[in-house]
Amino acid sequence: MTRNRFSALAPLREAVRRVADAHRLPADVRARLVLSVTDVAADELGANRSVVLSTAHEAGSHDDSPVLAMALSAPEARRPLSVRDLPLPALADGPRSVIWRLPVPHTAGSPVPGPSPSADSDATAEQSSLAETRAINEELRATVARADALAAEYRRLKHELAETNGGVLALYVQLEERDEQLRKAHGQILRDLEDALRPQPMDIDGLELAVHYAPAEANAPTGGDLYDWFALPDGTLHITVVDALGHGVRSTRSALNVTHAVRTLALEGHPLQSILQRTHEILMPLAPELMATVLLARLDPATGKLQLANGSHPPALLLRADGTSEYLEVRGRGIGFPLPGSERLLHTEIHPGDLLILYTDGLTESRRDPCEGELRLVAAARRHAATPLAELPSAIAAEMHTVVLHPDDTLALAIRRTTPAPQARQTQTQTQTQTQTPKRR
Repeated sequence: MTRNRFSALAPLREAVRRVADAHRLPADVRARLVLSVTDVAADELGANRSVVLSTAHEAGSHDDSPVLAMALSAPEARRPLSVRDLPLPALADGPRSVIWRLPVPHTAGSPVPGPSPSADSDATAEQSSLAETRAINEELRATVARADALAAEYRRLKHELAETNGGVLALYVQLEERDEQLRKAHGQILRDLEDALRPQPMDIDGLELAVHYAPAEANAPTGGDLYDWFALPDGTLHITVVDALGHGVRSTRSALNVTHAVRTLALEGHPLQSILQRTHEILMPLAPELMATVLLARLDPATGKLQLANGSHPPALLLRADGTSEYLEVRGRGIGFPLPGSERLLHTEIHPGDLLILYTDGLTESRRDPCEGELRLVAAARRHAATPLAELPSAIAAEMHTVVLHPDDTLALAIRRTTPAPQARQTQTQTQTQTQTPKRR
């Protein structure tokens, strides 16, 4: 171990450099060591208190290089020496001493002997200045080289990061596109399913038919609002409007069960007033949780005679050709309700030019006030009465939904009675005459 006392920074820096050179420390490490020793000793030397530099060798563990231990102590220090924020980290070795432990390169060999690193060196001031200048230049070159290497590494990492980010972004965009494609495909499948479940308007002489349906959510086009219309063997048009409780596929299944049961019972010839109660009896053992409001209509295209049965469903709106209107109210309870069925049948007649609108509550209850919704529906139907019937239900729905406080599945059917074609009128007259003429026995 060697120990030397110093009272000025210049000889202390020179001594540190000599020790570093003797142990073949890299120039950048030497620079950090010189700066660190200078930072620790500056306050003490500035206060005219000397410091002591000690160096020693320590054996490394196993095959590691030997270690150079350099300690700086300040015997007269008034406060502990600080080791914070040093260019080369050090450890406190008591309150008045700090120590650096540096691995010595294998190529260093034995320390190179040289002049004693003391304040009383025989080297001239000029030689010392030149030596320090050369050392500083070497350290600067090493520092610049190190900085250049770090800058090059930073650019490389930045480039790799940019490529990685670009790849991640491209993958993200692809995933988003794939997800959007899947959503569109899913929605299209459901819309195709809905189209398959909702029969297109029929071509019936004397009647125009049109329908509008909009789901509560665009990405989930299935719902519990369904309809069915078909011609009975006697030519009468049967219409079923169902609003099953809930949304999505489950409510669609419930509504389908109702429409299928009603169709079967109607084609079997059951009286219109009994169909709702009979449907309830059929479906409850199979789906006890099912609840649905139902409106049934029978319309004779030849005579315009209309029959309605209602199970808790919003009433149909009849808009006459002269502009007068009325809601066709029928009391009753729906499928899954206590005492299901229509209390009576409503009988009325639709004249040529009259408009019948059947709908679900999503059309009139978008503002949570059914009475206000019914008034608005009458006004909207009058404003759009001259619209081609194929466009009329959608036009009414668009006006009714200018303000929607709670979205719901919406279904609207429009039926307008027209004047039958001459051939059809002749056929109808013959049929009525044959029906009224008593048969001979």
